[in-house]
Amino acid sequence: MKQKVLIVNKFYYPRGGDCIVAMNTEKLLRARGHETAVFAMDFPDNIETPWTAYYAPRVDFGASKVAAAKRLMGVGDIRQSFGRILDEFCPDVVHLNNIHSYLSPVVAELARRHGARVVWTLHDYKLVCPAYTCMRDGHRCDSCVTGPKWGVVRNRCLKGSLVASALAWLEAVRWNRRRLEKSTDAFICPSEFMRSAMLKAGFDAAKLHVVNNFLDPAKASALQAQATAQRGGYGCYIGRLSEEKGVRTMLEAASQLPCELKVAGDGPLADELRTRYGASPNITFLGHLDAAGVVRLCSQARFSVLASECCENNPLGVIESLCAGTPAVVSDMGGIPELVTEGVNGLVFKAGDTADLVRVMGEAATRDWDNAAIAADAARRFGQDAHYKALAAIYSNSAN
Repeated sequence: MKQKVLIVNKFYYPRGGDCIVAMNTEKLLRARGHETAVFAMDFPDNIETPWTAYYAPRVDFGASKVAAAKRLMGVGDIRQSFGRILDEFCPDVVHLNNIHSYLSPVVAELARRHGARVVWTLHDYKLVCPAYTCMRDGHRCDSCVTGPKWGVVRNRCLKGSLVASALAWLEAVRWNRRRLEKSTDAFICPSEFMRSAMLKAGFDAAKLHVVNNFLDPAKASALQAQATAQRGGYGCYIGRLSEEKGVRTMLEAASQLPCELKVAGDGPLADELRTRYGASPNITFLGHLDAAGVVRLCSQARFSVLASECCENNPLGVIESLCAGTPAVVSDMGGIPELVTEGVNGLVFKAGDTADLVRVMGEAATRDWDNAAIAADAARRFGQDAHYKALAAIYSNSAN
């Protein structure tokens, strides 16, 4: 008999990678015969579900520090709203995703007390780093991973704010490793890098399972159908134009190369970057593209670029590129390089090193790539069949 699964994420619309993964997981489970329900925070952009009336009341962190603190600590209305859906739906498995802040880790404890198996997919490093990122001042930081969490306050790691950092510290103290581990049966780590961070923080290795993200079947099929398309002479970047994505390094490198780089996306650095590089003959800013535009751009590119200077976990952008048969040029940060086999489906460069990126992008533009083989390998690694098999084993407690 298939388990009844409750999917929990703080938002339920395509706001970011965590939301997309949670939504895709719910669709995958329904397609495989599971009865599912969804729990999120009430928010105007959420996609309507039969369970919307059960959602946690909305909390505006900018409007009420008291309400925000109560939600962080897991007291008040979150317990009542989550208790209602547990009583109504009676899940066999509660699958948590991104739940900090707008929901609360208290939902793990409540689910466990209700008799459900609790599985938690980790989309960021919040369980080991109160500031989510394992970064400080643009550099890798493990101080809170391997030691006390007070460093988040001392260094004002959250938005440079003493108050926000203090709240993050209190949250980390309340929802400490022992408490989280006690209420969670299995943690899904989308990358080996994530698993290593959890191990450094002292989490039980037996509860850590590495399972890569997967693509929505419709999007995966659209990308894979274009794997043998005629390739242009350009590279592409599809994503947010923000500091942590390494876009300054990427564009400076691109300005020194003869091949064109097409940049799709928007963000806080958009105006600055267009002003600085808009006149460059080999850099084209495309702005925001719809899904069909993304597929066309990616599937006809010689290569894609992800120059992130933060510890990304298992980015969907690289997975999408590989599913289109497009090799990826990626930085050596976090779990990103795990997606690439050097010289086979992409190349890796040293994050923040413009000269190294110039070299690697130049090689990617001139190398002969087996696009069909890249797409076939990606379909196997990141397809729904492999992902469901791993989930089913974890849900039934038979995973290795």
